[in-house]
Amino acid sequence: MDYRQISIQLLEKLGGKDNISSNAACMTRLRVGIRDMSRVDLAGVKKVEGVLGVVESNTLQIVFGPGKVNKVLEEFYQLTGLAKGVAEDPDAAPAKTENVSDLTRENKEKQKAKHDKPVQRFLKKIANIFVALLPGIIAAGLINGICNVINVSTDGALSGLWWYECIRTMGWALFAYLPILVGFNAAREFGGSGVLGAIAGTMSIANTAMPLLATFDDKQITLPFTNAVFNPAAGGLLAALIAGVFFAFLEKQIRRIMPDIIDTFISPLLVLIIGGLAVLLIIQPVGAMLTNGIFTVLTFVYEKLGVVGGYILSAGFLPLVSVGLHQALTPIHALLNDPEGATKGINYLLPILMMAGGGQVGAGIALYLRTKNKKLKGYIRDSVPVGILGIGEPMMYAVTLPLGRSFLTACLGSGFGGAAAALFHLGAISQGVSGLFGLLIVQPGQQMGFVVSIAIAYAGGFLLTYFFGVDEDRINEVYGD
Repeated sequence: MDYRQISIQLLEKLGGKDNISSNAACMTRLRVGIRDMSRVDLAGVKKVEGVLGVVESNTLQIVFGPGKVNKVLEEFYQLTGLAKGVAEDPDAAPAKTENVSDLTRENKEKQKAKHDKPVQRFLKKIANIFVALLPGIIAAGLINGICNVINVSTDGALSGLWWYECIRTMGWALFAYLPILVGFNAAREFGGSGVLGAIAGTMSIANTAMPLLATFDDKQITLPFTNAVFNPAAGGLLAALIAGVFFAFLEKQIRRIMPDIIDTFISPLLVLIIGGLAVLLIIQPVGAMLTNGIFTVLTFVYEKLGVVGGYILSAGFLPLVSVGLHQALTPIHALLNDPEGATKGINYLLPILMMAGGGQVGAGIALYLRTKNKKLKGYIRDSVPVGILGIGEPMMYAVTLPLGRSFLTACLGSGFGGAAAALFHLGAISQGVSGLFGLLIVQPGQQMGFVVSIAIAYAGGFLLTYFFGVDEDRINEVYGD
């Protein structure tokens, strides 16, 4: 069977790529989400080679049988561009530019297309792995931070109360088993089976019941080559991430050559056996090395460079966002918010990066006061309030980035806020919000330092843009006279 050709024919009979909202597989069926059933040629689908039947339900279920369905999905999801089991947003297409939301979306799409390179696409996949986990990371981080403050301020007065320990357990559980979720999402994002990636993630869970950590004749198991005892937590989230991606790659390679009749049973078995040994001997040490390297660099920038490091990080953040490279920071934030990690759950990078949005707000206010262009003034009026609350895309994509010089002065101005955040040693106990909402996640007692820092970012962006970042000719060229 030519599974590529089968998938091409299926896509045509199903109404084309834009008519597909999701694609996934169970043991025997390819499950396809359809946007408009009137565009589907059901009779044609049934005639495609290998199709044993079609079932209409919430999704269109195309029966291929065990083994075959996985190979069809492998080709089909590459044609649709959708991750396995993940639906595309039907409202994602750019609309006609009429207001700040439309212009933001249009300019963002243009910027994305301009910098849509393999590195950006890869980092986008990495970010996707963690974005789905953010609700849990945010909530668990807040629970851990607040409970730590309660324990210290009350000298543990609530310890032992069933409801309090229940809440603490929720905060503990997410980070204790986060590698499993990371492995699951990583495997699925890169085209493999999520459950196999989850098993890969368990290799980063420190559980005394793990057979590798068992004691035999009063001795622990030692690993070959290093003669050291296995330390599952050494590689941390990065090892789970790499392992999930590797398991997806390994699964695809094995399924490609496995006979259909035994694919369902033998392929997952080989993935676990081969992948497990690779995780133990190669991926875990690499993950540990990368984790130590990241913390070494961040410690140098934060502690050795101090306010200079804070300025560089804040001023350079939005240029990274504009080309999609900021997504590389997503797993780093998760590492920093891990209460069992090197920073004990305190993310000292996030408050510095939050200041980048403050510089944009200040720049927008300066442009509003200096320009005579009514269209630009309207965009700024819509962008500043949400920018203050931490939603910076309208200001960046609809106002400063198209003007160029204003974007530069906004970034340079925000650096002063980043320097102040480093000076005050601000830390966040969770993530997921920015702007003034950052007050909710900074360490208790640091709220005033946060307000001062973001005010400095506002002022820096305002002053540099007011005096150096306004070019009326460029404004009229972009937005019209």
